Amino acid sequence: MKYTYEELAKMLDHSLLHPTMTDQDLEDGCKLAAQYRVASVCIKPYFVKRACELLKGTDVLVGCVIGFPHGSSATEAKRYETELACQDGAVEIDMVINHGKALSGDWEYVERDIKAVCDEAHARGAKVKVIFENDFLTKGGAGLSSAEFKRKLCHISERSGADWVKTSTGYGFVKGPDGSYNYQGATTEDLKLMREACSPKVQVKAAGGVRDLDGLIQVRDLGASRVGATATAAMLDEYQKRAAAKEPQSSLESKKPIHGAGGY
Repeated sequence: MKYTYEELAKMLDHSLLHPTMTDQDLEDGCKLAAQYRVASVCIKPYFVKRACELLKGTDVLVGCVIGFPHGSSATEAKRYETELACQDGAVEIDMVINHGKALSGDWEYVERDIKAVCDEAHARGAKVKVIFENDFLTKGGAGLSSAEFKRKLCHISERSGADWVKTSTGYGFVKGPDGSYNYQGATTEDLKLMREACSPKVQVKAAGGVRDLDGLIQVRDLGASRVGATATAAMLDEYQKRAAAKEPQSSLESKKPIHGAGGY
């Protein structure tokens, strides 16, 4: 086998973020995360304290989203949301940048916004993942091409103290010509760009569209250390199936998006 079960399981942030998830859904999701020994649950702010209770005694971390999913909250609201999440026990923070400010070229605001969350989280012993919604950035902005824009966000995030940069929320739907809403999520192109744009001290997280074991392996091969996932059980069950059969894992050729799209 190319990677161990633990190496792949500890890449997964089991996502419990869909707006219709009930308290029972969230409790069940935390129990599943513990069963599969993943890296963390990524959960709604109001449920952080309960998630910490459910996962006490396991090595599964509790992460919380901030300014989710659109990043438009005032900076002080994001900072305070981070404070509350950390007080409730979150040790990882997934915060969304202000895309409107970034596309306006107000880079000072974007940097202050990220830094406020990073400073608050780090002061409380938590780490921060800074989310770009790359589906919103396909045409670039503020006089920059899409690639230049994403690189600049990586540089700003690193300078502001980010521990990870992250491709997407999983909810960055873009309206198509036919009126339907879709998104790509993590793509090979973006993962390569973000990995190259950051120094080794900043990690990369893929979110959106990673739905099977081969996709997870592909993301790891591209240099990402975390993946936001709802298909946790399917991916890790497949690992166990292949391990039992002693089948080799395949690392698929790069393609965009990674195994299709879908909410994470």
